[in-house]
Amino acid sequence: MKSILFLSMLVLAVICKAQNPIIQTKFTADPAPLVYHDTVFLYTGHDEDDAKNFKMLNWLLYTSTDMVNWTDRGTVASLRDFSWAPDNGAWATQVIERNGKFYMYCPIHLKGIGVLVSDSPYGPFKDPLGKPFIHQGIDDIDPTVFIDDDGQAYLYWGNPHCWYVKLNPDMISYSGDIVKISSKPANYQEGPWFYKRKGHYYLAYASTCCPEGIGYAMSDTPTGPWVYKGMIMEGDKISSGNHPGIIDYKGNSYVFGFNYTLNLAQTPTHNERRSVCLAQLTYNADDTIQKLPFWSATGTAQIGTLNPYARTEAETISLENGVKTERDKQAGVFVTDINNDDYIRVRGADFGKGAKKFEASIASASAGANIEIHVDSLKGALLGICPVKNTGGWQTWVSQICSVKKVKGVHDIYLVFKGSDGPLFNFNWWKFSTK
Repeated sequence: MKSILFLSMLVLAVICKAQNPIIQTKFTADPAPLVYHDTVFLYTGHDEDDAKNFKMLNWLLYTSTDMVNWTDRGTVASLRDFSWAPDNGAWATQVIERNGKFYMYCPIHLKGIGVLVSDSPYGPFKDPLGKPFIHQGIDDIDPTVFIDDDGQAYLYWGNPHCWYVKLNPDMISYSGDIVKISSKPANYQEGPWFYKRKGHYYLAYASTCCPEGIGYAMSDTPTGPWVYKGMIMEGDKISSGNHPGIIDYKGNSYVFGFNYTLNLAQTPTHNERRSVCLAQLTYNADDTIQKLPFWSATGTAQIGTLNPYARTEAETISLENGVKTERDKQAGVFVTDINNDDYIRVRGADFGKGAKKFEASIASASAGANIEIHVDSLKGALLGICPVKNTGGWQTWVSQICSVKKVKGVHDIYLVFKGSDGPLFNFNWWKFSTK
């Protein structure tokens, strides 16, 4: 019992200092990043809070422009969007844009790979086929999609075999045969991620289970032959699975995957409740990839700064303790389940010459709670204490304003919630002002 308690305390201590996992309000898995305009759209699987063995009903979306503060956009698609889907099995997806439309390839356990289409990366997504797009057998999971420079699109997928097919320009049909890679790369298991960089084709993947690391192979053509180049990341015994998603963004290269840190903070039992992580990639002069350690708690550096004078969604978070997020038609996604000593941190806010006011959109059924605004740490300089008024109900949103001490320059912001018995209130958005 002492060893279990020590493990949980150790994991919690790591989380409190960490940037990884990058999402803490939900269990997330199988990251699929998409760079569109100036934003990273991160689509993820969703392990339910009570999951023990792959209870997955929908797919989530998070966005960022600085790689450390991630905004929760809620459920972007679910099994209910497929008339032919069962009530479980929303596995690893990927989204790609073509000609102003967004195509979401969704593997559904034992039922094949479906495709959804939207006019926006935020959805809503709809099923244009009414049936599986790919349906061969148990191998049909973990699709990855890529459009080459000549306009030809390819879909790869599979566990434990790796398959590909050439997609037609409409992205919801294909031409030619479905091809099984005759000589798959060393230790290939599942979760392929197919991309091109500087004239080289890359196939990254989760390596042989268990535990799974991330291996990769390279080719001079989009259909192989694939030459194994090594490991991007070795596996770790405390984290059985993995799933790569790789992008270039604002001059840097990144790899996403997942670990089980949040699950282990709650229990020593291995449940399939995963948490997406992020690391920066480095390419060698010959375009091979330098090996990374297993997911560092430190995470990645922030790109740029956050503007605290623009409306910031409360669900924009780099680190949190205790809170959850929900979505409704009126407020969209908001922060809820707020209790005493819970907090939200956002990284790198540039106050310039200093703020004078703090404004927040709150819904509350009682008074007596406060928002403490600290900078740089939980016990850092206190800018102000903002009382939360009774707005008349949990869905009655009122903008509340308080004065704050002037602070200049770039700082992390800690919004610390204080009160007696919770939940205390719901929280939709915030911003500072100089007037």
